[in-house]
Amino acid sequence: MSETTLSVFKTYKLYVGGKFPRSESGRVYEVTDSKGQWLANAPLGTRKDTRDAVVAARGAVKGWAGTTAYNRGQVLYRIAEMLQGRREQFAAEVAAAEGIGAKKAAALVDAAIDRWVWYAGWTDKIAQIAGNTNPVAGPFFNISTPEPSGVIGVVAPQSGAGFSFLGLVSVIAPAIAAGNTVVVAAAAEAPLPALSLGEVLATSDLPGGVVNVISGKTADIAPTLASHQDVNGLDLAGAIASDGPGAATELEVLAADTLKRVLRPAVGETDLAWTNAPGTERLLSFLETKTVWHPMGV
Repeated sequence: MSETTLSVFKTYKLYVGGKFPRSESGRVYEVTDSKGQWLANAPLGTRKDTRDAVVAARGAVKGWAGTTAYNRGQVLYRIAEMLQGRREQFAAEVAAAEGIGAKKAAALVDAAIDRWVWYAGWTDKIAQIAGNTNPVAGPFFNISTPEPSGVIGVVAPQSGAGFSFLGLVSVIAPAIAAGNTVVVAAAAEAPLPALSLGEVLATSDLPGGVVNVISGKTADIAPTLASHQDVNGLDLAGAIASDGPGAATELEVLAADTLKRVLRPAVGETDLAWTNAPGTERLLSFLETKTVWHPMGV
């Protein structure tokens, strides 16, 4: 007698505050592969979901920023270990999202894991390149030290080689390595790797609320992040560099009302942008500089 095994379709949910809520609207939208074939239903995040995610991120700021830089590095390295254990799943999701072969997708996932480890190694070194002991004319020490900005809104990459996972890691990892918390608007057409990343983060040592992932229409989520008074910075990696609805310029105008730090997308980035070697730009983009005066002992 033959046995029939039923396929168990995966239910994707938002990742907010270390938990997996359904969208406040209760709605989902279809995610398809590069050929238009149905892959899964993703939650259709709303403005309310985005605001809830900002509340969760704000609640996690004090604990995460107060963690020692060395410990943050250990936590990030643990995440890389867990990503390595789910390499095949992420490779399959990247292949479907970007319409590439299994071998190329696996290479992009390996690059994303390597990049996560790279940023993990920077957590206790950021102060060495962003801080300084300043010369002053007097019997004082004058020391500048970097501190995280707080809550960062991130518009995940929407295009380019490796955008769905390698690009995602390239914008999340540096922000949290620097001690910030983030709310991520996942790539609208390819949200599954981002939502699966939430499952990894939930079972790692990363405190709930440090990373929050919202899927849905970027045109709804991004302006909410840009205008939110409790968001301190904005990474527009996935925003359109040119003018137009939902473009970087429009989001910058919204962010200006609350004096957010804004990292604008580079104009004319090539499709290989996310596969290029990482730098320290995103590590330093969302840091504040605190300068302290201290009298010299006699």
